[in-house]
Amino acid sequence: MSDYETILCRTEAKIARITLNRPEKRNALSYTLRGELVAALRAAERDDSVSIILIDAAGPAFCSGYDITPDMSQRMPDGGWVSQKLFDGWTDQFARSCVRDWLVIWDLLKPVVCKVQGACLAGGTELMSMCDIAFVADDAQIGYPPMRAQTTPDTLYFPWKVSMAQAKYLQLSGNSVSGKRAAEMGWVAKSFPAAELEAATVRELTALSAIAPDLLAANKQSLNQAYEIMGFRTALQMGSQWHALSAQMRPNAGEFTRISREKGLKEAFRWRDEPFAGIHG
Repeated sequence: MSDYETILCRTEAKIARITLNRPEKRNALSYTLRGELVAALRAAERDDSVSIILIDAAGPAFCSGYDITPDMSQRMPDGGWVSQKLFDGWTDQFARSCVRDWLVIWDLLKPVVCKVQGACLAGGTELMSMCDIAFVADDAQIGYPPMRAQTTPDTLYFPWKVSMAQAKYLQLSGNSVSGKRAAEMGWVAKSFPAAELEAATVRELTALSAIAPDLLAANKQSLNQAYEIMGFRTALQMGSQWHALSAQMRPNAGEFTRISREKGLKEAFRWRDEPFAGIHG
């Protein structure tokens, strides 16, 4: 566990805490971080002293999304893709890898809880939304701005987390909402004042950990199976096809990347987000 580079892990009172630990990058999801997170989740599932897994983050922000800095976005994960020549151009293996990683959380026998403070954006919302329970700070900023100019989500969770009205508004606009508003619309389980988030989360998890882990697993799996019958997994796996189409084949694809390459990421963000200044979800 001490060999991890981008996460911290510790277990106490039946709770395995996995902390995203790239605060200088606002915990952007690099290939290394995702790989270590998946490995730590599986290790916690195998540990009989663990009943519940908590994912939190170091620093003021939970997660700014996938790492799209040039040195990261142009790399492949360790071991590469299935076959870059045969599949990468039409199957969107990046999006498929995201869905694959977050379905690990879904398939884990033990409940996974997420604690969110500060910004939780883009890929960070995918991680949060695929956890079984999310507790957030009232003033957290949660949303998916890349949908305004880049692609559809890698993991199409919106229809499963909120009502149709909110799913369409949030995915079409890319607007963010506060943690308090996210709790009101049912996107997350509960929100708390930022100063109380840690204590409130520990209090909730301490109570949950009193339940036998095998019963927690039975309850989680019975809920998951109901959503599987309704098409949850198929819908998420379909999302990578729309991600590929929106990233590579639509007429305006690549404009964000072009501006970023020519003028820098800050200018690309300004171009993408300026029309939405003053509008809040």
